[in-house]
Amino acid sequence: MTPIPNHSPVDLGTLRKRVLEDELTFSFARSSGPGGQNVNKVSTRVTLLFDVGCSDSLSSREKTLLRMRLRTRITTQGVLRVVSSKYRTQSANRRATVRRFYELVAEALHRPAARLPSKPSLASQRRRVEEKRKRSRQKQQRGRPRLDDDT
Repeated sequence: MTPIPNHSPVDLGTLRKRVLEDELTFSFARSSGPGGQNVNKVSTRVTLLFDVGCSDSLSSREKTLLRMRLRTRITTQGVLRVVSSKYRTQSANRRATVRRFYELVAEALHRPAARLPSKPSLASQRRRVEEKRKRSRQKQQRGRPRLDDDT
């Protein structure tokens, strides 16, 4: 039997070291979320943009995986977009977008463990056959009663 390779999720720490924040672009806009009187004055909404195709920190295989698994979040130009307007401050929203970006990338790069085909146990096979026999007998007994001619 061949050993199962380790398919643990991508480590966020190593991912943060590989994909540097230099490759991330941020834009800011006024948010419709919480903020009180500040909501119309301060640009607290943060949009993180990451050009998947131009990234030097990802291999071509990883870029393909990102494009395939995050296709609903990537624009036609190949830019991954993450937005946050949850918090009242720009810095908190910026941290939230960066955190969410790394989580999305880690999730997209995660390879699930290969499923090993299993076989039913001998006892379970016997139970299944016995249950089929019982069911068959029960159904045969549902027919019309026979009138025997010898009585």
